[in-house]
Amino acid sequence: MNVLAIGNSFSQDATRYLRQIAEARGEYMRVVNLYIGGCPLYRHYNNLLHDARAYSLEYGGETTGFYVSIRQALRARKWDVITLQQVSHKSPRYETYQPYLDVLAAECRRLCPDAKLYIHQTWPYEDGSKRLCEEMGYKTSDDMFSDIKDAYGKAAEAVCADGIIPSGRAMQLLIKSGLTAHRDTFHANLGFGRYTLGLTWYATLTGNDVSGDKYCALDEPADEKTLEICRKAAQTAADEYKKNN
Repeated sequence: MNVLAIGNSFSQDATRYLRQIAEARGEYMRVVNLYIGGCPLYRHYNNLLHDARAYSLEYGGETTGFYVSIRQALRARKWDVITLQQVSHKSPRYETYQPYLDVLAAECRRLCPDAKLYIHQTWPYEDGSKRLCEEMGYKTSDDMFSDIKDAYGKAAEAVCADGIIPSGRAMQLLIKSGLTAHRDTFHANLGFGRYTLGLTWYATLTGNDVSGDKYCALDEPADEKTLEICRKAAQTAADEYKKNN
């Protein structure tokens, strides 16, 4: 499976272990992330219009040192899956998605007509954090996630997406379990947080069950109890959204 993410640091978090999770199962998955930190949809749109080679090309969760444009990446190979997302601080407000999302989705389909288009649902900020309470004006991460869920649902419907990758839901389930899922109040924990996201992507895109996943070579080690919580969160989120897609 060939997967292309057009995103930012949140897709970087989500794809860090995706290739390795598949590889540990004896499966080949080419995972490419087009990375610009903090990149919103309107900037992706402007980069597309100008065919700007502005994206750091990340392959299999690692930086390559190459820079490409969106069109270069789309034309590079036959993609099976392409993902789009909004930047995290704009993600609760659907009015910030358009008309940029429609144009990006249309170009992805024009250049890669056989690829499935997924919307990557990002996640809320840490409870009690300055970003959540002061900058975003939310009382709890649940409140922020409620708006995120609604906005991404509208986005998926607007572009007739093939599905939603529920990273936000999986992260909320980690939080509910009592784990500190963030590393800096907004990005995912480098170990089990990113692992949960990778499992969520894998389960959503392949339909395979991850409740018994054995991959554990994380950048920040985690104990088996924590990894079990991660697997359960990812599988639960994938199952919930499979029913709704």
